[in-house]
Amino acid sequence: MEPLHIILLIASYFGVLILISILTNRGGSNADFFKAGKQSPWYLVAFGMIGASLSGVTFISVPGWVEASKFSYFQVVLGYTVGYAVIGIVLLPLYYRLNLTSIYTYLEGRFGKASYKTGASFFLLSRIVGASFRLYLVAIVLQSLVFDSMNVPFWATVSITILLIWLYTFKSGIKTIVWTDTLQTLFMLIAVGVAIYYVSDAMGISSGTIFNFIAESDLSQIFFFDDWKSGDHFVKQFLSGAFIAIVMTGLDQDMMQKNLTCRNLKDAQKNMFWFTIVLTVVNFIFLALGLLLTVYAEQYGIDAHKDQLFPTIATQSGLGIGIAIFFLLGLIAAAYSSADSALTSLTTSFSIDILDIEKKHEPTTQIKIRKRIHILMSLVLIVVIIFFNYAIGDASVIAKLFTFAGYTYGPLLGLYAFGLFTNWKIRDSLVPVIAILTPFLGYALSFLCSYLFQFEFGFFILVLNGFITFLGLVLIRTQKN
Repeated sequence: MEPLHIILLIASYFGVLILISILTNRGGSNADFFKAGKQSPWYLVAFGMIGASLSGVTFISVPGWVEASKFSYFQVVLGYTVGYAVIGIVLLPLYYRLNLTSIYTYLEGRFGKASYKTGASFFLLSRIVGASFRLYLVAIVLQSLVFDSMNVPFWATVSITILLIWLYTFKSGIKTIVWTDTLQTLFMLIAVGVAIYYVSDAMGISSGTIFNFIAESDLSQIFFFDDWKSGDHFVKQFLSGAFIAIVMTGLDQDMMQKNLTCRNLKDAQKNMFWFTIVLTVVNFIFLALGLLLTVYAEQYGIDAHKDQLFPTIATQSGLGIGIAIFFLLGLIAAAYSSADSALTSLTTSFSIDILDIEKKHEPTTQIKIRKRIHILMSLVLIVVIIFFNYAIGDASVIAKLFTFAGYTYGPLLGLYAFGLFTNWKIRDSLVPVIAILTPFLGYALSFLCSYLFQFEFGFFILVLNGFITFLGLVLIRTQKN
């Protein structure tokens, strides 16, 4: 594919998103931007959340991960189902009962203002880095495929990307995103299906025998029980998956903001139920694609691994322009379905949680401040992504993302667990100290276990950090409510 053709494809895609933004904009009020007037159909939210949950990281990293870790990631996915059940049964009823715009407002009522600001701050840090990881991965692929040949620098690629996202989200925010995410999820799933068809056809595997081919391959091993010290052990992966789902969805303003746009709690719970089923199936399909790509690369001597595997085969292996077009379309859709909602949730959390605009300003002033924060968050993402270009090595981005999430979402997990499952009050002013110390203590303990006992926490580091925060809160408790 010529660079000009790719640019035209991207321009056409964003033209559709901007058109959706225009059609869904009815004044650009904060009520629309933050909660879509609580009128979103649950089935649209559920389908759109698939794309936001998967993102460009899953689209590229999960298939590339199969070569090194087989299907071990599916142990994490199975854990997700437990985590999503907790969200539907415990967290969503809480959020709807309190009629929250920002989910971190709960912490203020339960503990106090310092806890509230701490929770919101850790979300902002987590989401800024998480969204930047996801966009970075897509930006480097587009850079190598298109912009390097045009002598466009990486910082310009990133800036243009963020600008395009800002254009279709700056007025109606989450109201627009509920619809654009639906379209983006559809494109991404079509792209995966097309890729499976092209690769399996090239290897002479018929549609009726794909499942058997995958099942008989050594790469399709899902469960790992042999080495309890390994980060791939089933118990660690399964429990990590459950807690990752709870914190990266249930305690994440980005994901919960979509759920809170549903008309009522019942609709939000239906959304979570169907979202869980579809997401589990889709993740398995991504792993199946990764197996086919890995085998194809081995058979045809293609030297591509990890995050380069899917892009290289889709665009440079001679499978045809069809797979290249759909790969790029799916990649763009996967990236921006998570990035646009991240930008909106960052704007929401900073405006409401940090600046308290709903308490301190009139509606007209609130809109002006919100628009400024939206621009500020766009600039922050640009800076962080450019930094990642120099800081990230060759490891799979999804592994780095989950590891980092274990340190930043861990304090949130501990705070909410303590609030929901105990009736103790705490010294609110000391909560920021506990939350800041937790990641350092968690890293030190993880390092010592690895060095002394060859015990790898893997993604289980999230649970460790949540437990450390919980213990810290026990130490600063005062009396029962």
